[in-house]
Amino acid sequence: MMLMKRHALMALVVLCVPLLSHGQTSAWPAKPITLVVGSAPGGSNDTFARAIGKLLLEALGQPVLVENKAAGGGVIANAFVAKSPPDGYSLVVLSSTFTTGAAIRSNLQYDAVKSFKPVAMLAKGPLLVTVPVASPFKTIGDLVAYAKANPGKLNYGTSGSGSINHFSTELFSDAAGIKIVHVPYKGMGPATNDLLGGQIDILVASAPSILSQVKSGRVRALAVTTATRSPVAPELPSLEQSGYKGSASELWWGVLAAAGTPQPIVDRLNAEINKIIESPQMKEFFLREGAEPAPMKSAEFAIFIAAEIERWKKVAKAADIKAE
Repeated sequence: MMLMKRHALMALVVLCVPLLSHGQTSAWPAKPITLVVGSAPGGSNDTFARAIGKLLLEALGQPVLVENKAAGGGVIANAFVAKSPPDGYSLVVLSSTFTTGAAIRSNLQYDAVKSFKPVAMLAKGPLLVTVPVASPFKTIGDLVAYAKANPGKLNYGTSGSGSINHFSTELFSDAAGIKIVHVPYKGMGPATNDLLGGQIDILVASAPSILSQVKSGRVRALAVTTATRSPVAPELPSLEQSGYKGSASELWWGVLAAAGTPQPIVDRLNAEINKIIESPQMKEFFLREGAEPAPMKSAEFAIFIAAEIERWKKVAKAADIKAE
């Protein structure tokens, strides 16, 4: 008799646990949500976070704040969210450099896969292969032909070792069979300034950081890094279509929460964000900024991030890319 009572009590406890968990998440959100950004105001991560935050406020009925932690190449912001309570109130908005950094850095304050719960991808966009407006190269073929005939004479700038534009340029140079010299900068701003001044020969840069310079005629774009032409710059051929197989890469932006965040909260955030990014106003906004909406389920995004890290590890090994 006592054994039966004991089994009945255990069954009741098992039944109550999901009910308690649902009760804890059904009232979410009950306070403001913070979107943490690992860069200064004005960058693409910050711009996208603020645009999404305004529409999330309408969808969730709670203020959505943006907090900039511009230090450590995004690592400080990522670590802050990884160590935050897993309750959906602190989220990080980041981009592809999250995975390229994880591919080469062993001293991170978090595990790029295990410390986070991917919430939603926001958008994807091409990088543009650009040269100074006074450059003799009018096409990507011109550039490659010269680089093959003059190995090591051309250089390229990046926003730093291990950045997405560093990896993308190495991917391109390997596919094209050329040798060009890396010149790392502390940020895209200084690299762009030196491209404008002709101090560097090539800059593979994200559309948000270089497209305005291209449209104003201050910089010449030769190609996009995506597998096919991009609606962001439809007049430009892609590297893959130009014959450089295996060179495709793109920039992406997304939202992560701390590992252990309840699935119902993640699912709600994912559903609301996907609705937002697929709205006509956000599609127009992204296109102006050099990107396209890229809705994904949380589980799909998790698989994508893990695969990206493994891919960039292989590129880093082949190109001998190391952390600064």
